This record gives sequence, C-alpha cells and structure tokens, in this order.
Amino acid sequence: MDKKSLVIGDGGWGMAIAMSLYRAGRGVHVWGFDSDYTAEVARTRENSKFLPGIAIPEDILWTSDVSAALDGVEEIFSVVPTQFLRPTMERFQGRIDDLPIFSASKGLELSTLKRPTEILADIVGGSERLGIASGPSHAEETAHGLATSVVAAAYDPKLAKQIQAHLSSASMRVYTSDDLVGVELGGALKNIIALGAGIADGIGLGDNAKAALVSRGLVEMARLGSHYGAKRETFFGLSGAGDLMVTCYSQHSRNRSLGEAIGRGQRLKDILANTEKVAEGVWTCKAIQEAAHDIGVDMPITQQIYEILFDEVDPKEAVKRLMERPAKPE
Repeated sequence: MDKKSLVIGDGGWGMAIAMSLYRAGRGVHVWGFDSDYTAEVARTRENSKFLPGIAIPEDILWTSDVSAALDGVEEIFSVVPTQFLRPTMERFQGRIDDLPIFSASKGLELSTLKRPTEILADIVGGSERLGIASGPSHAEETAHGLATSVVAAAYDPKLAKQIQAHLSSASMRVYTSDDLVGVELGGALKNIIALGAGIADGIGLGDNAKAALVSRGLVEMARLGSHYGAKRETFFGLSGAGDLMVTCYSQHSRNRSLGEAIGRGQRLKDILANTEKVAEGVWTCKAIQEAAHDIGVDMPITQQIYEILFDEVDPKEAVKRLMERPAKPE
C-alpha cells in the first residue's frame, strides 16, 4: 500500500478510522502519545484499553514516534478528544504544513469555544487544507466493519471528495457537504442531548419523554447552528439527526451512559475520576451554556443539563422546570 494516511489518536474512534482506511485500501499509520501503550499495541496487535477484541493488521504501523508516524504519509486524520487536541497537534507543528488534515473529533474547546477545525487552523495557519468526517458512527461497530455512513465536509470541495474516496468501502458509505460548520457543530451538540437522554433513562422517564427531549434537542442544535452560519437542513441529516439518534439510544454511547449514571444518583466528579474514556458532551455542555447565554440563543434543555451536571440540581426538578415553561407554538 503506497498511499498512506496517518491517524493521530489511538483511542477507539482513532482505531475505527484506521480500520476504515485500511479496508478502503490505504496504508495506515497510527500515532498515540503513550510510548509504553503504543509499544504494547504494536506487539499484541490489540487495542485492549480502548477497543479490545479486534485484531489489528500487521501492516498498520502503531507508534508514538512522530517521525516514524509521518514517514511517507499523504494526509492526516486527527482523532483526538477536543480538550487535548491543541497540545497534541502542537507536537506536530512545523512538520505538517503541506498535508491535508481531516478532523474526526467532536466537541468544543472549553477555554476558547473553538471547533476542532478552528483549533487545527490555529496550528497550521489556515483552514484551506482542513476537512471533517462526522456522522452516526460508534467505534465499536465501525471498527468491526458493520455498515456505517458519515458525511465529509470541507470549505474546498476537492478535500471533501478526498475524504469520501479514501474512507469509502463496502462497509463505509461517505456523503459530501459544503457546510463544514454545520457538520462539525452537529457532532458536538448532539453529545449534550445524549447526556439528557441518559439522564431520562436513569430516572425512568419513559419513551414519550425521551422522544420529546431528543426532538426538541434537535431544534436547539439547529437554532444555535444557524446563529453561527450553519445551514439548518444540515442538522436533519446524518451529522445532525443521525448522529443524535445513535448517541441517544445506543448501548455504546459514552455520553448516554454517563447521563444514565447521573440520573441514578452518581455525581459527575466521581464518574470522571474513575474512567479514562472521554464523554465530550460534559465539556461541550459547559462551553455551549456559556456561549448561548452570551449570544442570547434560547437553549432550555442544554441549560437544565448544565445545572444537573455542574450545579447538582435534582434531575426530576430539572424536568419539572422544562415541563412548566410558558406554553408556545412549536
């Protein structure tokens, strides 16, 4: 395989992207920051910490060495949790200035409220080489080769088509979009609503309430996205409604599972202290609640989820507040 892609980030989703590229016929390098762990994965050919049970092909390079990771690659897929994206990519600064970079991260940087491609633009000096892939795609299924569809978006249509071509296979269908902002925000905002869906499960609200929360949550997502220049219709496609549904209902969803634990009475700080896996919705909720307040966008569901997580408001009290809001047209 002469044409090589580098995946930066060796978590579950990074591995899923790597396996998808491999199935599409690409040569693949995967970089992770922990040298001891990457050596273990390279030896055992299993990502036991983040996605166990899948044999990693021998010809996928798994390394923590930046030079080895970059050797001969033509493009980069950045698959790093958003809160760690900036310091991680700074390790590559000055060495990737001529490569297209495609983000597969979801969330917003808490300190700046920037999207992943905006963080990447800070590091590489512009957005003309950046794109994104997003959609309903749990790593546990994608890595196994179960049928998955995502959206590739970029300001340059050629880059969106490049992502499409390099990820597409019998198990991965990729659409293209010119709405990078909408696709990226959909992947971030749906995690907030998934926390709420998990909380609803945890306190036993039932199917009616959960369906209402998910559908009205989608309205909130589109409302905020429109403020930032995204196309409203993007939120009703794969990267919005599609990703929202799978994240709110799947057993694999870290955000839904965390919300369910909160609904059952666990405290956020205790949950976070006992897991290495990142539920991006927690920090996205904190960032968006502050942003929505500052810009005057009404996001009542997000507000209540924020208060449950960070002010330890009783979830049942939060539901009561939502149900007793003034009546209005849909």
